[in-house]
Amino acid sequence: MAEHSTEDWELWTWREVARALKVSRSWVYAKAERGELPSLRVGGLLRFDPTEVWRFATSGPTGARVLVLRAPESPMESG
Repeated sequence: MAEHSTEDWELWTWREVARALKVSRSWVYAKAERGELPSLRVGGLLRFDPTEVWRFATSGPTGARVLVLRAPESPMESG
């Protein structure tokens, strides 16, 4: 088994995840509680491996929908 130094053990708080992904605290907790965002509990506190957060963020669509909104045509353009 590969050995890791404690320097490799950097774990993020919800705040660091939220900042990296530009989301709210409640979003981070909801995704973690549903098991969609990998996390672990350390002394009752939620912690995140930055590598796993990156993998989550770059793994492609996870059921999200992208909406393309178009402005309604103006009367000048329709006729």
